Amino acid sequence: MSKRARDYGVTVGFRPPGPLNAITDVVGVRVGHSTVWHDDPSVARTGVTAIRPNDGDIFMERLAGGAFVLNGAGEMSGLVQVLEWGLIETPILLTSTMSVGAVSAATVRWMLDHYPTIGKADDVVIPLVGECDDSHLNDVSHSHVTAQHVAHALDTATAGKVTEGSVGGGTGMVSFGFKGGIGTSSRVLDPDEGSYTVGVLVMTNVGDCRDLRVDGLPVGRELVPFSTEARARYGSIIAVIATDAPLSSHQIARLCKRVGLGIGRVGSYAAHGSGEIVLGFSTANCIPRKAAARTFTLLSLVDDAMNPLYQAAIEATEEAVLNALFAGSTTTGHSGHVVPGLPVDELVSRWKDARG
Repeated sequence: MSKRARDYGVTVGFRPPGPLNAITDVVGVRVGHSTVWHDDPSVARTGVTAIRPNDGDIFMERLAGGAFVLNGAGEMSGLVQVLEWGLIETPILLTSTMSVGAVSAATVRWMLDHYPTIGKADDVVIPLVGECDDSHLNDVSHSHVTAQHVAHALDTATAGKVTEGSVGGGTGMVSFGFKGGIGTSSRVLDPDEGSYTVGVLVMTNVGDCRDLRVDGLPVGRELVPFSTEARARYGSIIAVIATDAPLSSHQIARLCKRVGLGIGRVGSYAAHGSGEIVLGFSTANCIPRKAAARTFTLLSLVDDAMNPLYQAAIEATEEAVLNALFAGSTTTGHSGHVVPGLPVDELVSRWKDARG
């Protein structure tokens, strides 16, 4: 496994991470990847990442969810239904922009295989599929991601350590002038704050090197000579936040807004052509598809107790983006495009100098 920011002594904020420092520190959350990498008959630098939100039956035992769109030049299929109902009822998939349709169709097929009552005795489903544009490295004129890749990511999703960097949906991503991809981090609240866990996973394809910050320090401007300026488009980022804190869908949406602050702290200014889309969920409450009565009880924090979660969300988001960068390595894609890996030693040196 690649070294992460903390392995080099680079930390963000003051709240402690969970044991894995990953979204999978939230009990029940699982992550799987399928990476598609070949040069013949066309260049593929792409894939799909799957997040399964709970250990149970996500279709029948739905979770409270919410979302926030910081800038909408991007897509997450199924998001409108989450905003309307406040529910998560499918896995969450992350992939290349032009693979959204294929991944959505494949997820529908996977759901039908597992829940044959869909569309018959039960509702139809609209899978949650988020995208970023990997066309700088990946030849998107060919359809590389197949139903088999989607099924593999879903079937192999685990609750352990999460592979980061150029893997799954992050395989072809570029971030802050360096190789981007998948990154994750978590925070655990103090006992007197509820001991709740907050985990964030990002697919980061966003930013300009000059804007990159590490825990508030503007180290990116010193790294410009090491970065690529070849990519014309600013890029996007998809973030997924999970917590075991008992929250309503409205509170989850408010938590998602703080992920946007974390994206800004690491250096994104949400450019005109970029998509910063945040999806969130809480594992604390199960909302049954088939209730035994007209009502059910939903446990929720009081709003005044949300502040520690907000801080945790910002810190975990910033560190997740950094972990994606630290895990990246120099990659050659189609048409000879080359994206360098983050010059880790140089960044760490600059960061330590800036700290004094």
